[in-house]
Amino acid sequence: MNQSELLTHCDQLHTTALGVERIKRNLSLDSEDVVAWCRKKITSPDAMIMRNGKNWYVRCDDVMITVNAHSYTIITAHRVKP
Repeated sequence: MNQSELLTHCDQLHTTALGVERIKRNLSLDSEDVVAWCRKKITSPDAMIMRNGKNWYVRCDDVMITVNAHSYTIITAHRVKP
């Protein structure tokens, strides 16, 4: 599977209420629309997208976003060291 699969289904990205809270806490985000914020990172030309097992991992800037490959649920996001 290549990264274009995730980009093709970007409109299906979503998360749970707990996912919103977890992502906001991990990234210290003020944004109310966490999914839109993540979508912007995932579709960035600088994003590195990899698939490992059942998840997509997207690294952009200093953020790693984990997305379930079957449901397109954003599971978590956290800061990584550059």
